[in-house]
Amino acid sequence: MDGELVTIPEVLLVSSSGRKMLLLGKGTTTSPLEGSQETKTAVLQVIEIGYRHFDTAKLYLTEEPLGEAIAEALSRGFIKSRDELFITSKLWCSDAHAELVLPALKRSLRDLQLEYLDLYLIHWPVSSRSGTYEFPINKEDFLPMDFKSVWEAMKNAKIWV
Repeated sequence: MDGELVTIPEVLLVSSSGRKMLLLGKGTTTSPLEGSQETKTAVLQVIEIGYRHFDTAKLYLTEEPLGEAIAEALSRGFIKSRDELFITSKLWCSDAHAELVLPALKRSLRDLQLEYLDLYLIHWPVSSRSGTYEFPINKEDFLPMDFKSVWEAMKNAKIWV
């Protein structure tokens, strides 16, 4: 494979953006859950070798190191613009309440130092007591999710591609 370029398969997303999502991406979760300089360094290294799709979440504590790595990759010329990347993050269970969706998304964008996400997912199909970012979730903190209102809040946020 010396000198050969690898083409990563992609799929066209069904949306008004016409954006394509690479089918190979780099996850950023760690065990135990902790954001770190190592996460930033690892992301920077894989951007340098060609990775362009990254998966993160508030729960993982990796949004900030991923954002720092993206900023550094831009400044070092590994990528020309943020548009070369596909960034996925997730709404944690404690923010899976209609009134908390937009504030959670804005926090993620701030931590990532980005203006938009390419994909924002509901992390798990349950809600939990607001204000806690922990895993595992305590049994007594689980709540039924109001899928319709959470989904409507995500659609109405309109601050991602």
